[in-house]
Amino acid sequence: KVSLNAKKVVLASGNKGKLAEIQDLLKPLGWTVLPQSDFFSAEAEETGLSFIENAILKARFAAKKTGLPAIADDSGLEVLALKGRPGIYSARYSADVKGLGATDAKNNQKLLAQMQGESNRQACYYCAVVLVRFAEDPTPMIGLGQWCGEVLTELKGKGGFGYDPAIWLPQENCSVAELSSEHKNKQSHRALALQELISKLQGFG
Repeated sequence: KVSLNAKKVVLASGNKGKLAEIQDLLKPLGWTVLPQSDFFSAEAEETGLSFIENAILKARFAAKKTGLPAIADDSGLEVLALKGRPGIYSARYSADVKGLGATDAKNNQKLLAQMQGESNRQACYYCAVVLVRFAEDPTPMIGLGQWCGEVLTELKGKGGFGYDPAIWLPQENCSVAELSSEHKNKQSHRALALQELISKLQGFG
């Protein structure tokens, strides 16, 4: 078994924004978080129907490819008026029939277009973060986070990534994309999920 004290963990993602966020949040554990793109270019097949299932699939895939403990997250935006969409398909919401061509900009434009005329604009980011010590780990460690706001009628802010310019936080009086990365990392869905995971890890010897 790979020890949790290995200090090197592979992140099952090549997303630079996500890597920076997770590296920052895991600093207190003294771990080096390496993107899977340092080791291989293949992608896990996300065949699950929930954020938790897909995060586990991605973590197992990265652990098998590298022999290292692996962290994966699966996250997305659920919009009440759209019956939970884009959900687990958040990253590829604007993809073509072959599943290609989605970008943050296209995803945001599709979201705003589909929300035209909707009075209920509630939306929640969800995140499941999973750590496996090795590919066939029978007890993956899981952290969950939720962060709610409202879908804007036009994009605001230049920071963040994904749907951040499209989501308004009434309690902050700004969009997610207008938050500083430091402030975002303390309260985001990914931060909450990682904090829950870290609290579980700190109980391990």
